[in-house]
Amino acid sequence: MDIGRLGIWARKDWYAEQGPETFAELDDLGVSTLWIGGSPPADLALAEQVLTQSTGLKVATGIVNVWSDPPEVTARAYHRLAAYSDRLLIGIGPSHPQSMGDLYTRPYGKLVDYLDELDAGDVPRSSVILAALGPRVMRLAAERTAGAHPYLTTPEHTARARAILGAGKLLVPEHKVLLERDPAVARGRAREMLSRYMTLTNYTNNWLRLGFTESDLAGGGSDRLVDAMVAWGDEDAIRAGVFSHLEAGADQVAIQVLNSDKLGTLHRLAAALK
Repeated sequence: MDIGRLGIWARKDWYAEQGPETFAELDDLGVSTLWIGGSPPADLALAEQVLTQSTGLKVATGIVNVWSDPPEVTARAYHRLAAYSDRLLIGIGPSHPQSMGDLYTRPYGKLVDYLDELDAGDVPRSSVILAALGPRVMRLAAERTAGAHPYLTTPEHTARARAILGAGKLLVPEHKVLLERDPAVARGRAREMLSRYMTLTNYTNNWLRLGFTESDLAGGGSDRLVDAMVAWGDEDAIRAGVFSHLEAGADQVAIQVLNSDKLGTLHRLAAALK
């Protein structure tokens, strides 16, 4: 599937509020893929809404939660949307241990079992992408799916992921952007957004693997961590942050706009991100 170089990542509630005009506008701005975040349900009803209200845009889930959404539901939903199979990518992942409680056991084994069930349900591997951070799950993504969709990572992680995935596999990191030139305002907004992730061990462990330290994780996050997780500044600064992932081996970057006016911000960034 040719997914283009630019995608946007937004939570499911935002997509539910949009209509055909918005999707046509995103298409005109050069956005290729819409990533539906916030654990969209496996019935893919929201993906169906977006697919039926748009034409050329690809739609991906980022991600269906393997603990709360049975694979047979995902498989049935995929086949229900068979007419859109050339525009639909099913992102799956294990979410976070802190949010799933006692359900979160053997996450790697759970992913393997889920992929086995999708295979049994005749969901093509080329239509599945895996939320992957660590090397072991990244290798699973290479072996069993179309590729990987990492979240909250750096270009260094992208380069490592590409080395594991090899050529021919999709690599689509999410990266947050904030069109804001004032460092205090930008970092304050970034820390507010990052606060929900600072206690989630799948992310903090990955940051430590990337060379950040415990001191970077303290006090809401160091400037170094914040600046790595959020590309902020003017159009040129954001372009540099996004393109650094492409230069490191990403096929596409799914940008998450932190400005409240997502569409207005995308209009301002469109020329810089071409």
